[in-house]
Amino acid sequence: MGDQKFSSKSNDMKKANLILDKDFAIARVDERLFGSFIEQLGRAVYEGIYDPKNPKSDENGFRLDVIDVVKKLRVPIVRYPGGNFLSGFNWEDSVGPREHRPVKLDLAWFTTETNAFGMHEFCDWAKKVDTKVMYAVNMGTRGLDEARNAVEYANHPGGSFWSDMRRKNGAEKPFDIKLWCVGNEMDGPWQIGQKTAYEYGRSANEAAKVMKWVDPSIEIVACGSSAYDMPTFGAWELEMLEQCYDNVDYVSLHRYYQNLTDDTANFLAKSVDMDAFIKTVVSLCDAAGGKKHSKKKLNLSFDEWNVWYHSNEQDKQVLAQNRWGQALHLLEDVYNFEDALLVGSMLITLLRNSDRVKIACLAQLINVIAPIMTSKNNCWVQTIYWPFMHASLYGRGTALRPIINSPLYSSKDFDDVPFLDATAVLGDDGELTIFAVNRSTDCDMLLSCDLRAFEKLKFDEHIVLHHEDVKAVNTEAAPNTVIPTSEKVSDPENGLYNVKVPALSWNVLKFSNSTN
Repeated sequence: MGDQKFSSKSNDMKKANLILDKDFAIARVDERLFGSFIEQLGRAVYEGIYDPKNPKSDENGFRLDVIDVVKKLRVPIVRYPGGNFLSGFNWEDSVGPREHRPVKLDLAWFTTETNAFGMHEFCDWAKKVDTKVMYAVNMGTRGLDEARNAVEYANHPGGSFWSDMRRKNGAEKPFDIKLWCVGNEMDGPWQIGQKTAYEYGRSANEAAKVMKWVDPSIEIVACGSSAYDMPTFGAWELEMLEQCYDNVDYVSLHRYYQNLTDDTANFLAKSVDMDAFIKTVVSLCDAAGGKKHSKKKLNLSFDEWNVWYHSNEQDKQVLAQNRWGQALHLLEDVYNFEDALLVGSMLITLLRNSDRVKIACLAQLINVIAPIMTSKNNCWVQTIYWPFMHASLYGRGTALRPIINSPLYSSKDFDDVPFLDATAVLGDDGELTIFAVNRSTDCDMLLSCDLRAFEKLKFDEHIVLHHEDVKAVNTEAAPNTVIPTSEKVSDPENGLYNVKVPALSWNVLKFSNSTN
């Protein structure tokens, strides 16, 4: 069909069919699939989660309004402290009395880091928002010695140099951090301490080995290639895993999407690229394991994913005017409605691959390419907050693989893209949730859901996120421009639930088990 053009309105209604059965199980969804990320960057920490001079903050300096909004997401894990920041960071700088912590230049983002907020503060904040910590250690300028010391500091009960230092610094009990990232994007030329696959694989293996010697209960995430389109991709994974396969538990993936050509149809198809990326990395992990004759299966940590491009030009101007500044307004993308639709499809893609993707982190959480924004006086949510919240709340249980019959389209970069992107999750309580995106820019869709395999379902709610303007945004002045609505539900006909899915919409169809 080539580069298809869409009109803004159409009287036609497309039709799609979806069949579900309890036996169509993909995997049990690991709750960590709905994780997020806080990097020591921009206003994510300072003026984001930590703002001690703000009247909205508690006695620890934590913004209470931010805590309330984050808790509504039920984020199970948050990756910290980086990101690119990580590769020049000394974790010891961020502990102990604040007046003794060094102020340093951050070469990743050309800002100044005061270290006023560090490991203790983040672990305390994580408890406040009912989440767990995914801590990352520097493999750029540092290595295995600092990595094992960080585990000892965080997790050892006491009676050793580093654990007793933690206790002296105010944390008598261990932080008990179970998930650790060894480095970040180490094949990237933008990375401080860029490494070859062999160099990184060897150092990651030795770091993971001694970290687990300190605490055998932890899990380790090794760095995959920085991007699907990196020249090192593929060869990096195979060579890196040749060195560290036996001592790591997950391989990381990172992916961001942009719409520079203002082509909505092509932009919304980019989750197809995400799905191909995941399947390729799975194949590489299995190939590495097969070569080693290993019975161990590595899973994936998609620990950075989002839309990111709106703030690129602004960031250049901010750094040109205030290089080495503190808490700069960097990476503050203002997300529009079409961004929320792609985020919805990316969440659907993660659920469809939940047999191998066990951890995922929306990058990031506050102010920096984030679903939540703050000013001095207010806290509000962006458009992408809503699909992320819905998936986190209703996407826990067993992921199911629906059989879908949908009309297709082609765009600039993708062929045979289904207009209907959908998946489903069966909760432990028997509740069934279908997540669906209608990618059509001009046609509503009549979705027929065949759920006859489920006994006595009750159609409870149809949540819709839709706006007539794909560029509509939520701002401090107008925070409710793009918000979900609840649509009327109808009784089934011959076991089929027929639902109208608006053009360009994110949909959550919720069914309860009426026998409960």
